[in-house]
Amino acid sequence: MTNITYRSAKPQDSERLGTIAYDAFYKISTDHNFPPDFPSPEVGIGLAQMMLSRDDVFSVVAENGKVLGSNFLWEADEVDGVGPITVDPAEQNSSIGRELMERVIRRSSENGKAGI
Repeated sequence: MTNITYRSAKPQDSERLGTIAYDAFYKISTDHNFPPDFPSPEVGIGLAQMMLSRDDVFSVVAENGKVLGSNFLWEADEVDGVGPITVDPAEQNSSIGRELMERVIRRSSENGKAGI
């Protein structure tokens, strides 16, 4: 996929990020016969809103005119936490997830954290 840019998430991205999270986790859960992690898109949207309201959570979004996926880095502790990382199911297996992960790993390393 070409023309993908990466940026920090904005509050107005919450609806799209939450919907992608619901869709992505729903697909993987049902593909493997597990109950979905998010019972509705609204739960995913609420999670995105909460994460974007925190100063200790770094975000990165992939887009090409529309948001394709995101990843989050929880930076409050000595060891950073990652996730959720989500990519629109229609865009999966196109290296977007890998780039999103590499960006949070690089951020953690640049901040001198003990680990992720």
